[in-house]
Amino acid sequence: MKSEQEPLSTLAVGAVGRIESIKVNGFTRRRLLDLGFVPGTKIEVLRRSPAGDPTAYYIRGATIALRKDVANEIIIYKVHG
Repeated sequence: MKSEQEPLSTLAVGAVGRIESIKVNGFTRRRLLDLGFVPGTKIEVLRRSPAGDPTAYYIRGATIALRKDVANEIIIYKVHG
């Protein structure tokens, strides 16, 4: 059973989610897709900077940092266990 959808930016450090959709278009969307942010992909929150922005995510074997405004546009489902 799927949990509720939420923006990637709301996941706590150490939490894991699965990408459902990306709400942006144009260059930003293309860049996210190129980095591996595609629907169905698992993503883990590794750490947040002391100021809270950006946040480092582990996706497809790489660590990628995203600003909160971009992470707000990536919709995920939390993965439990």
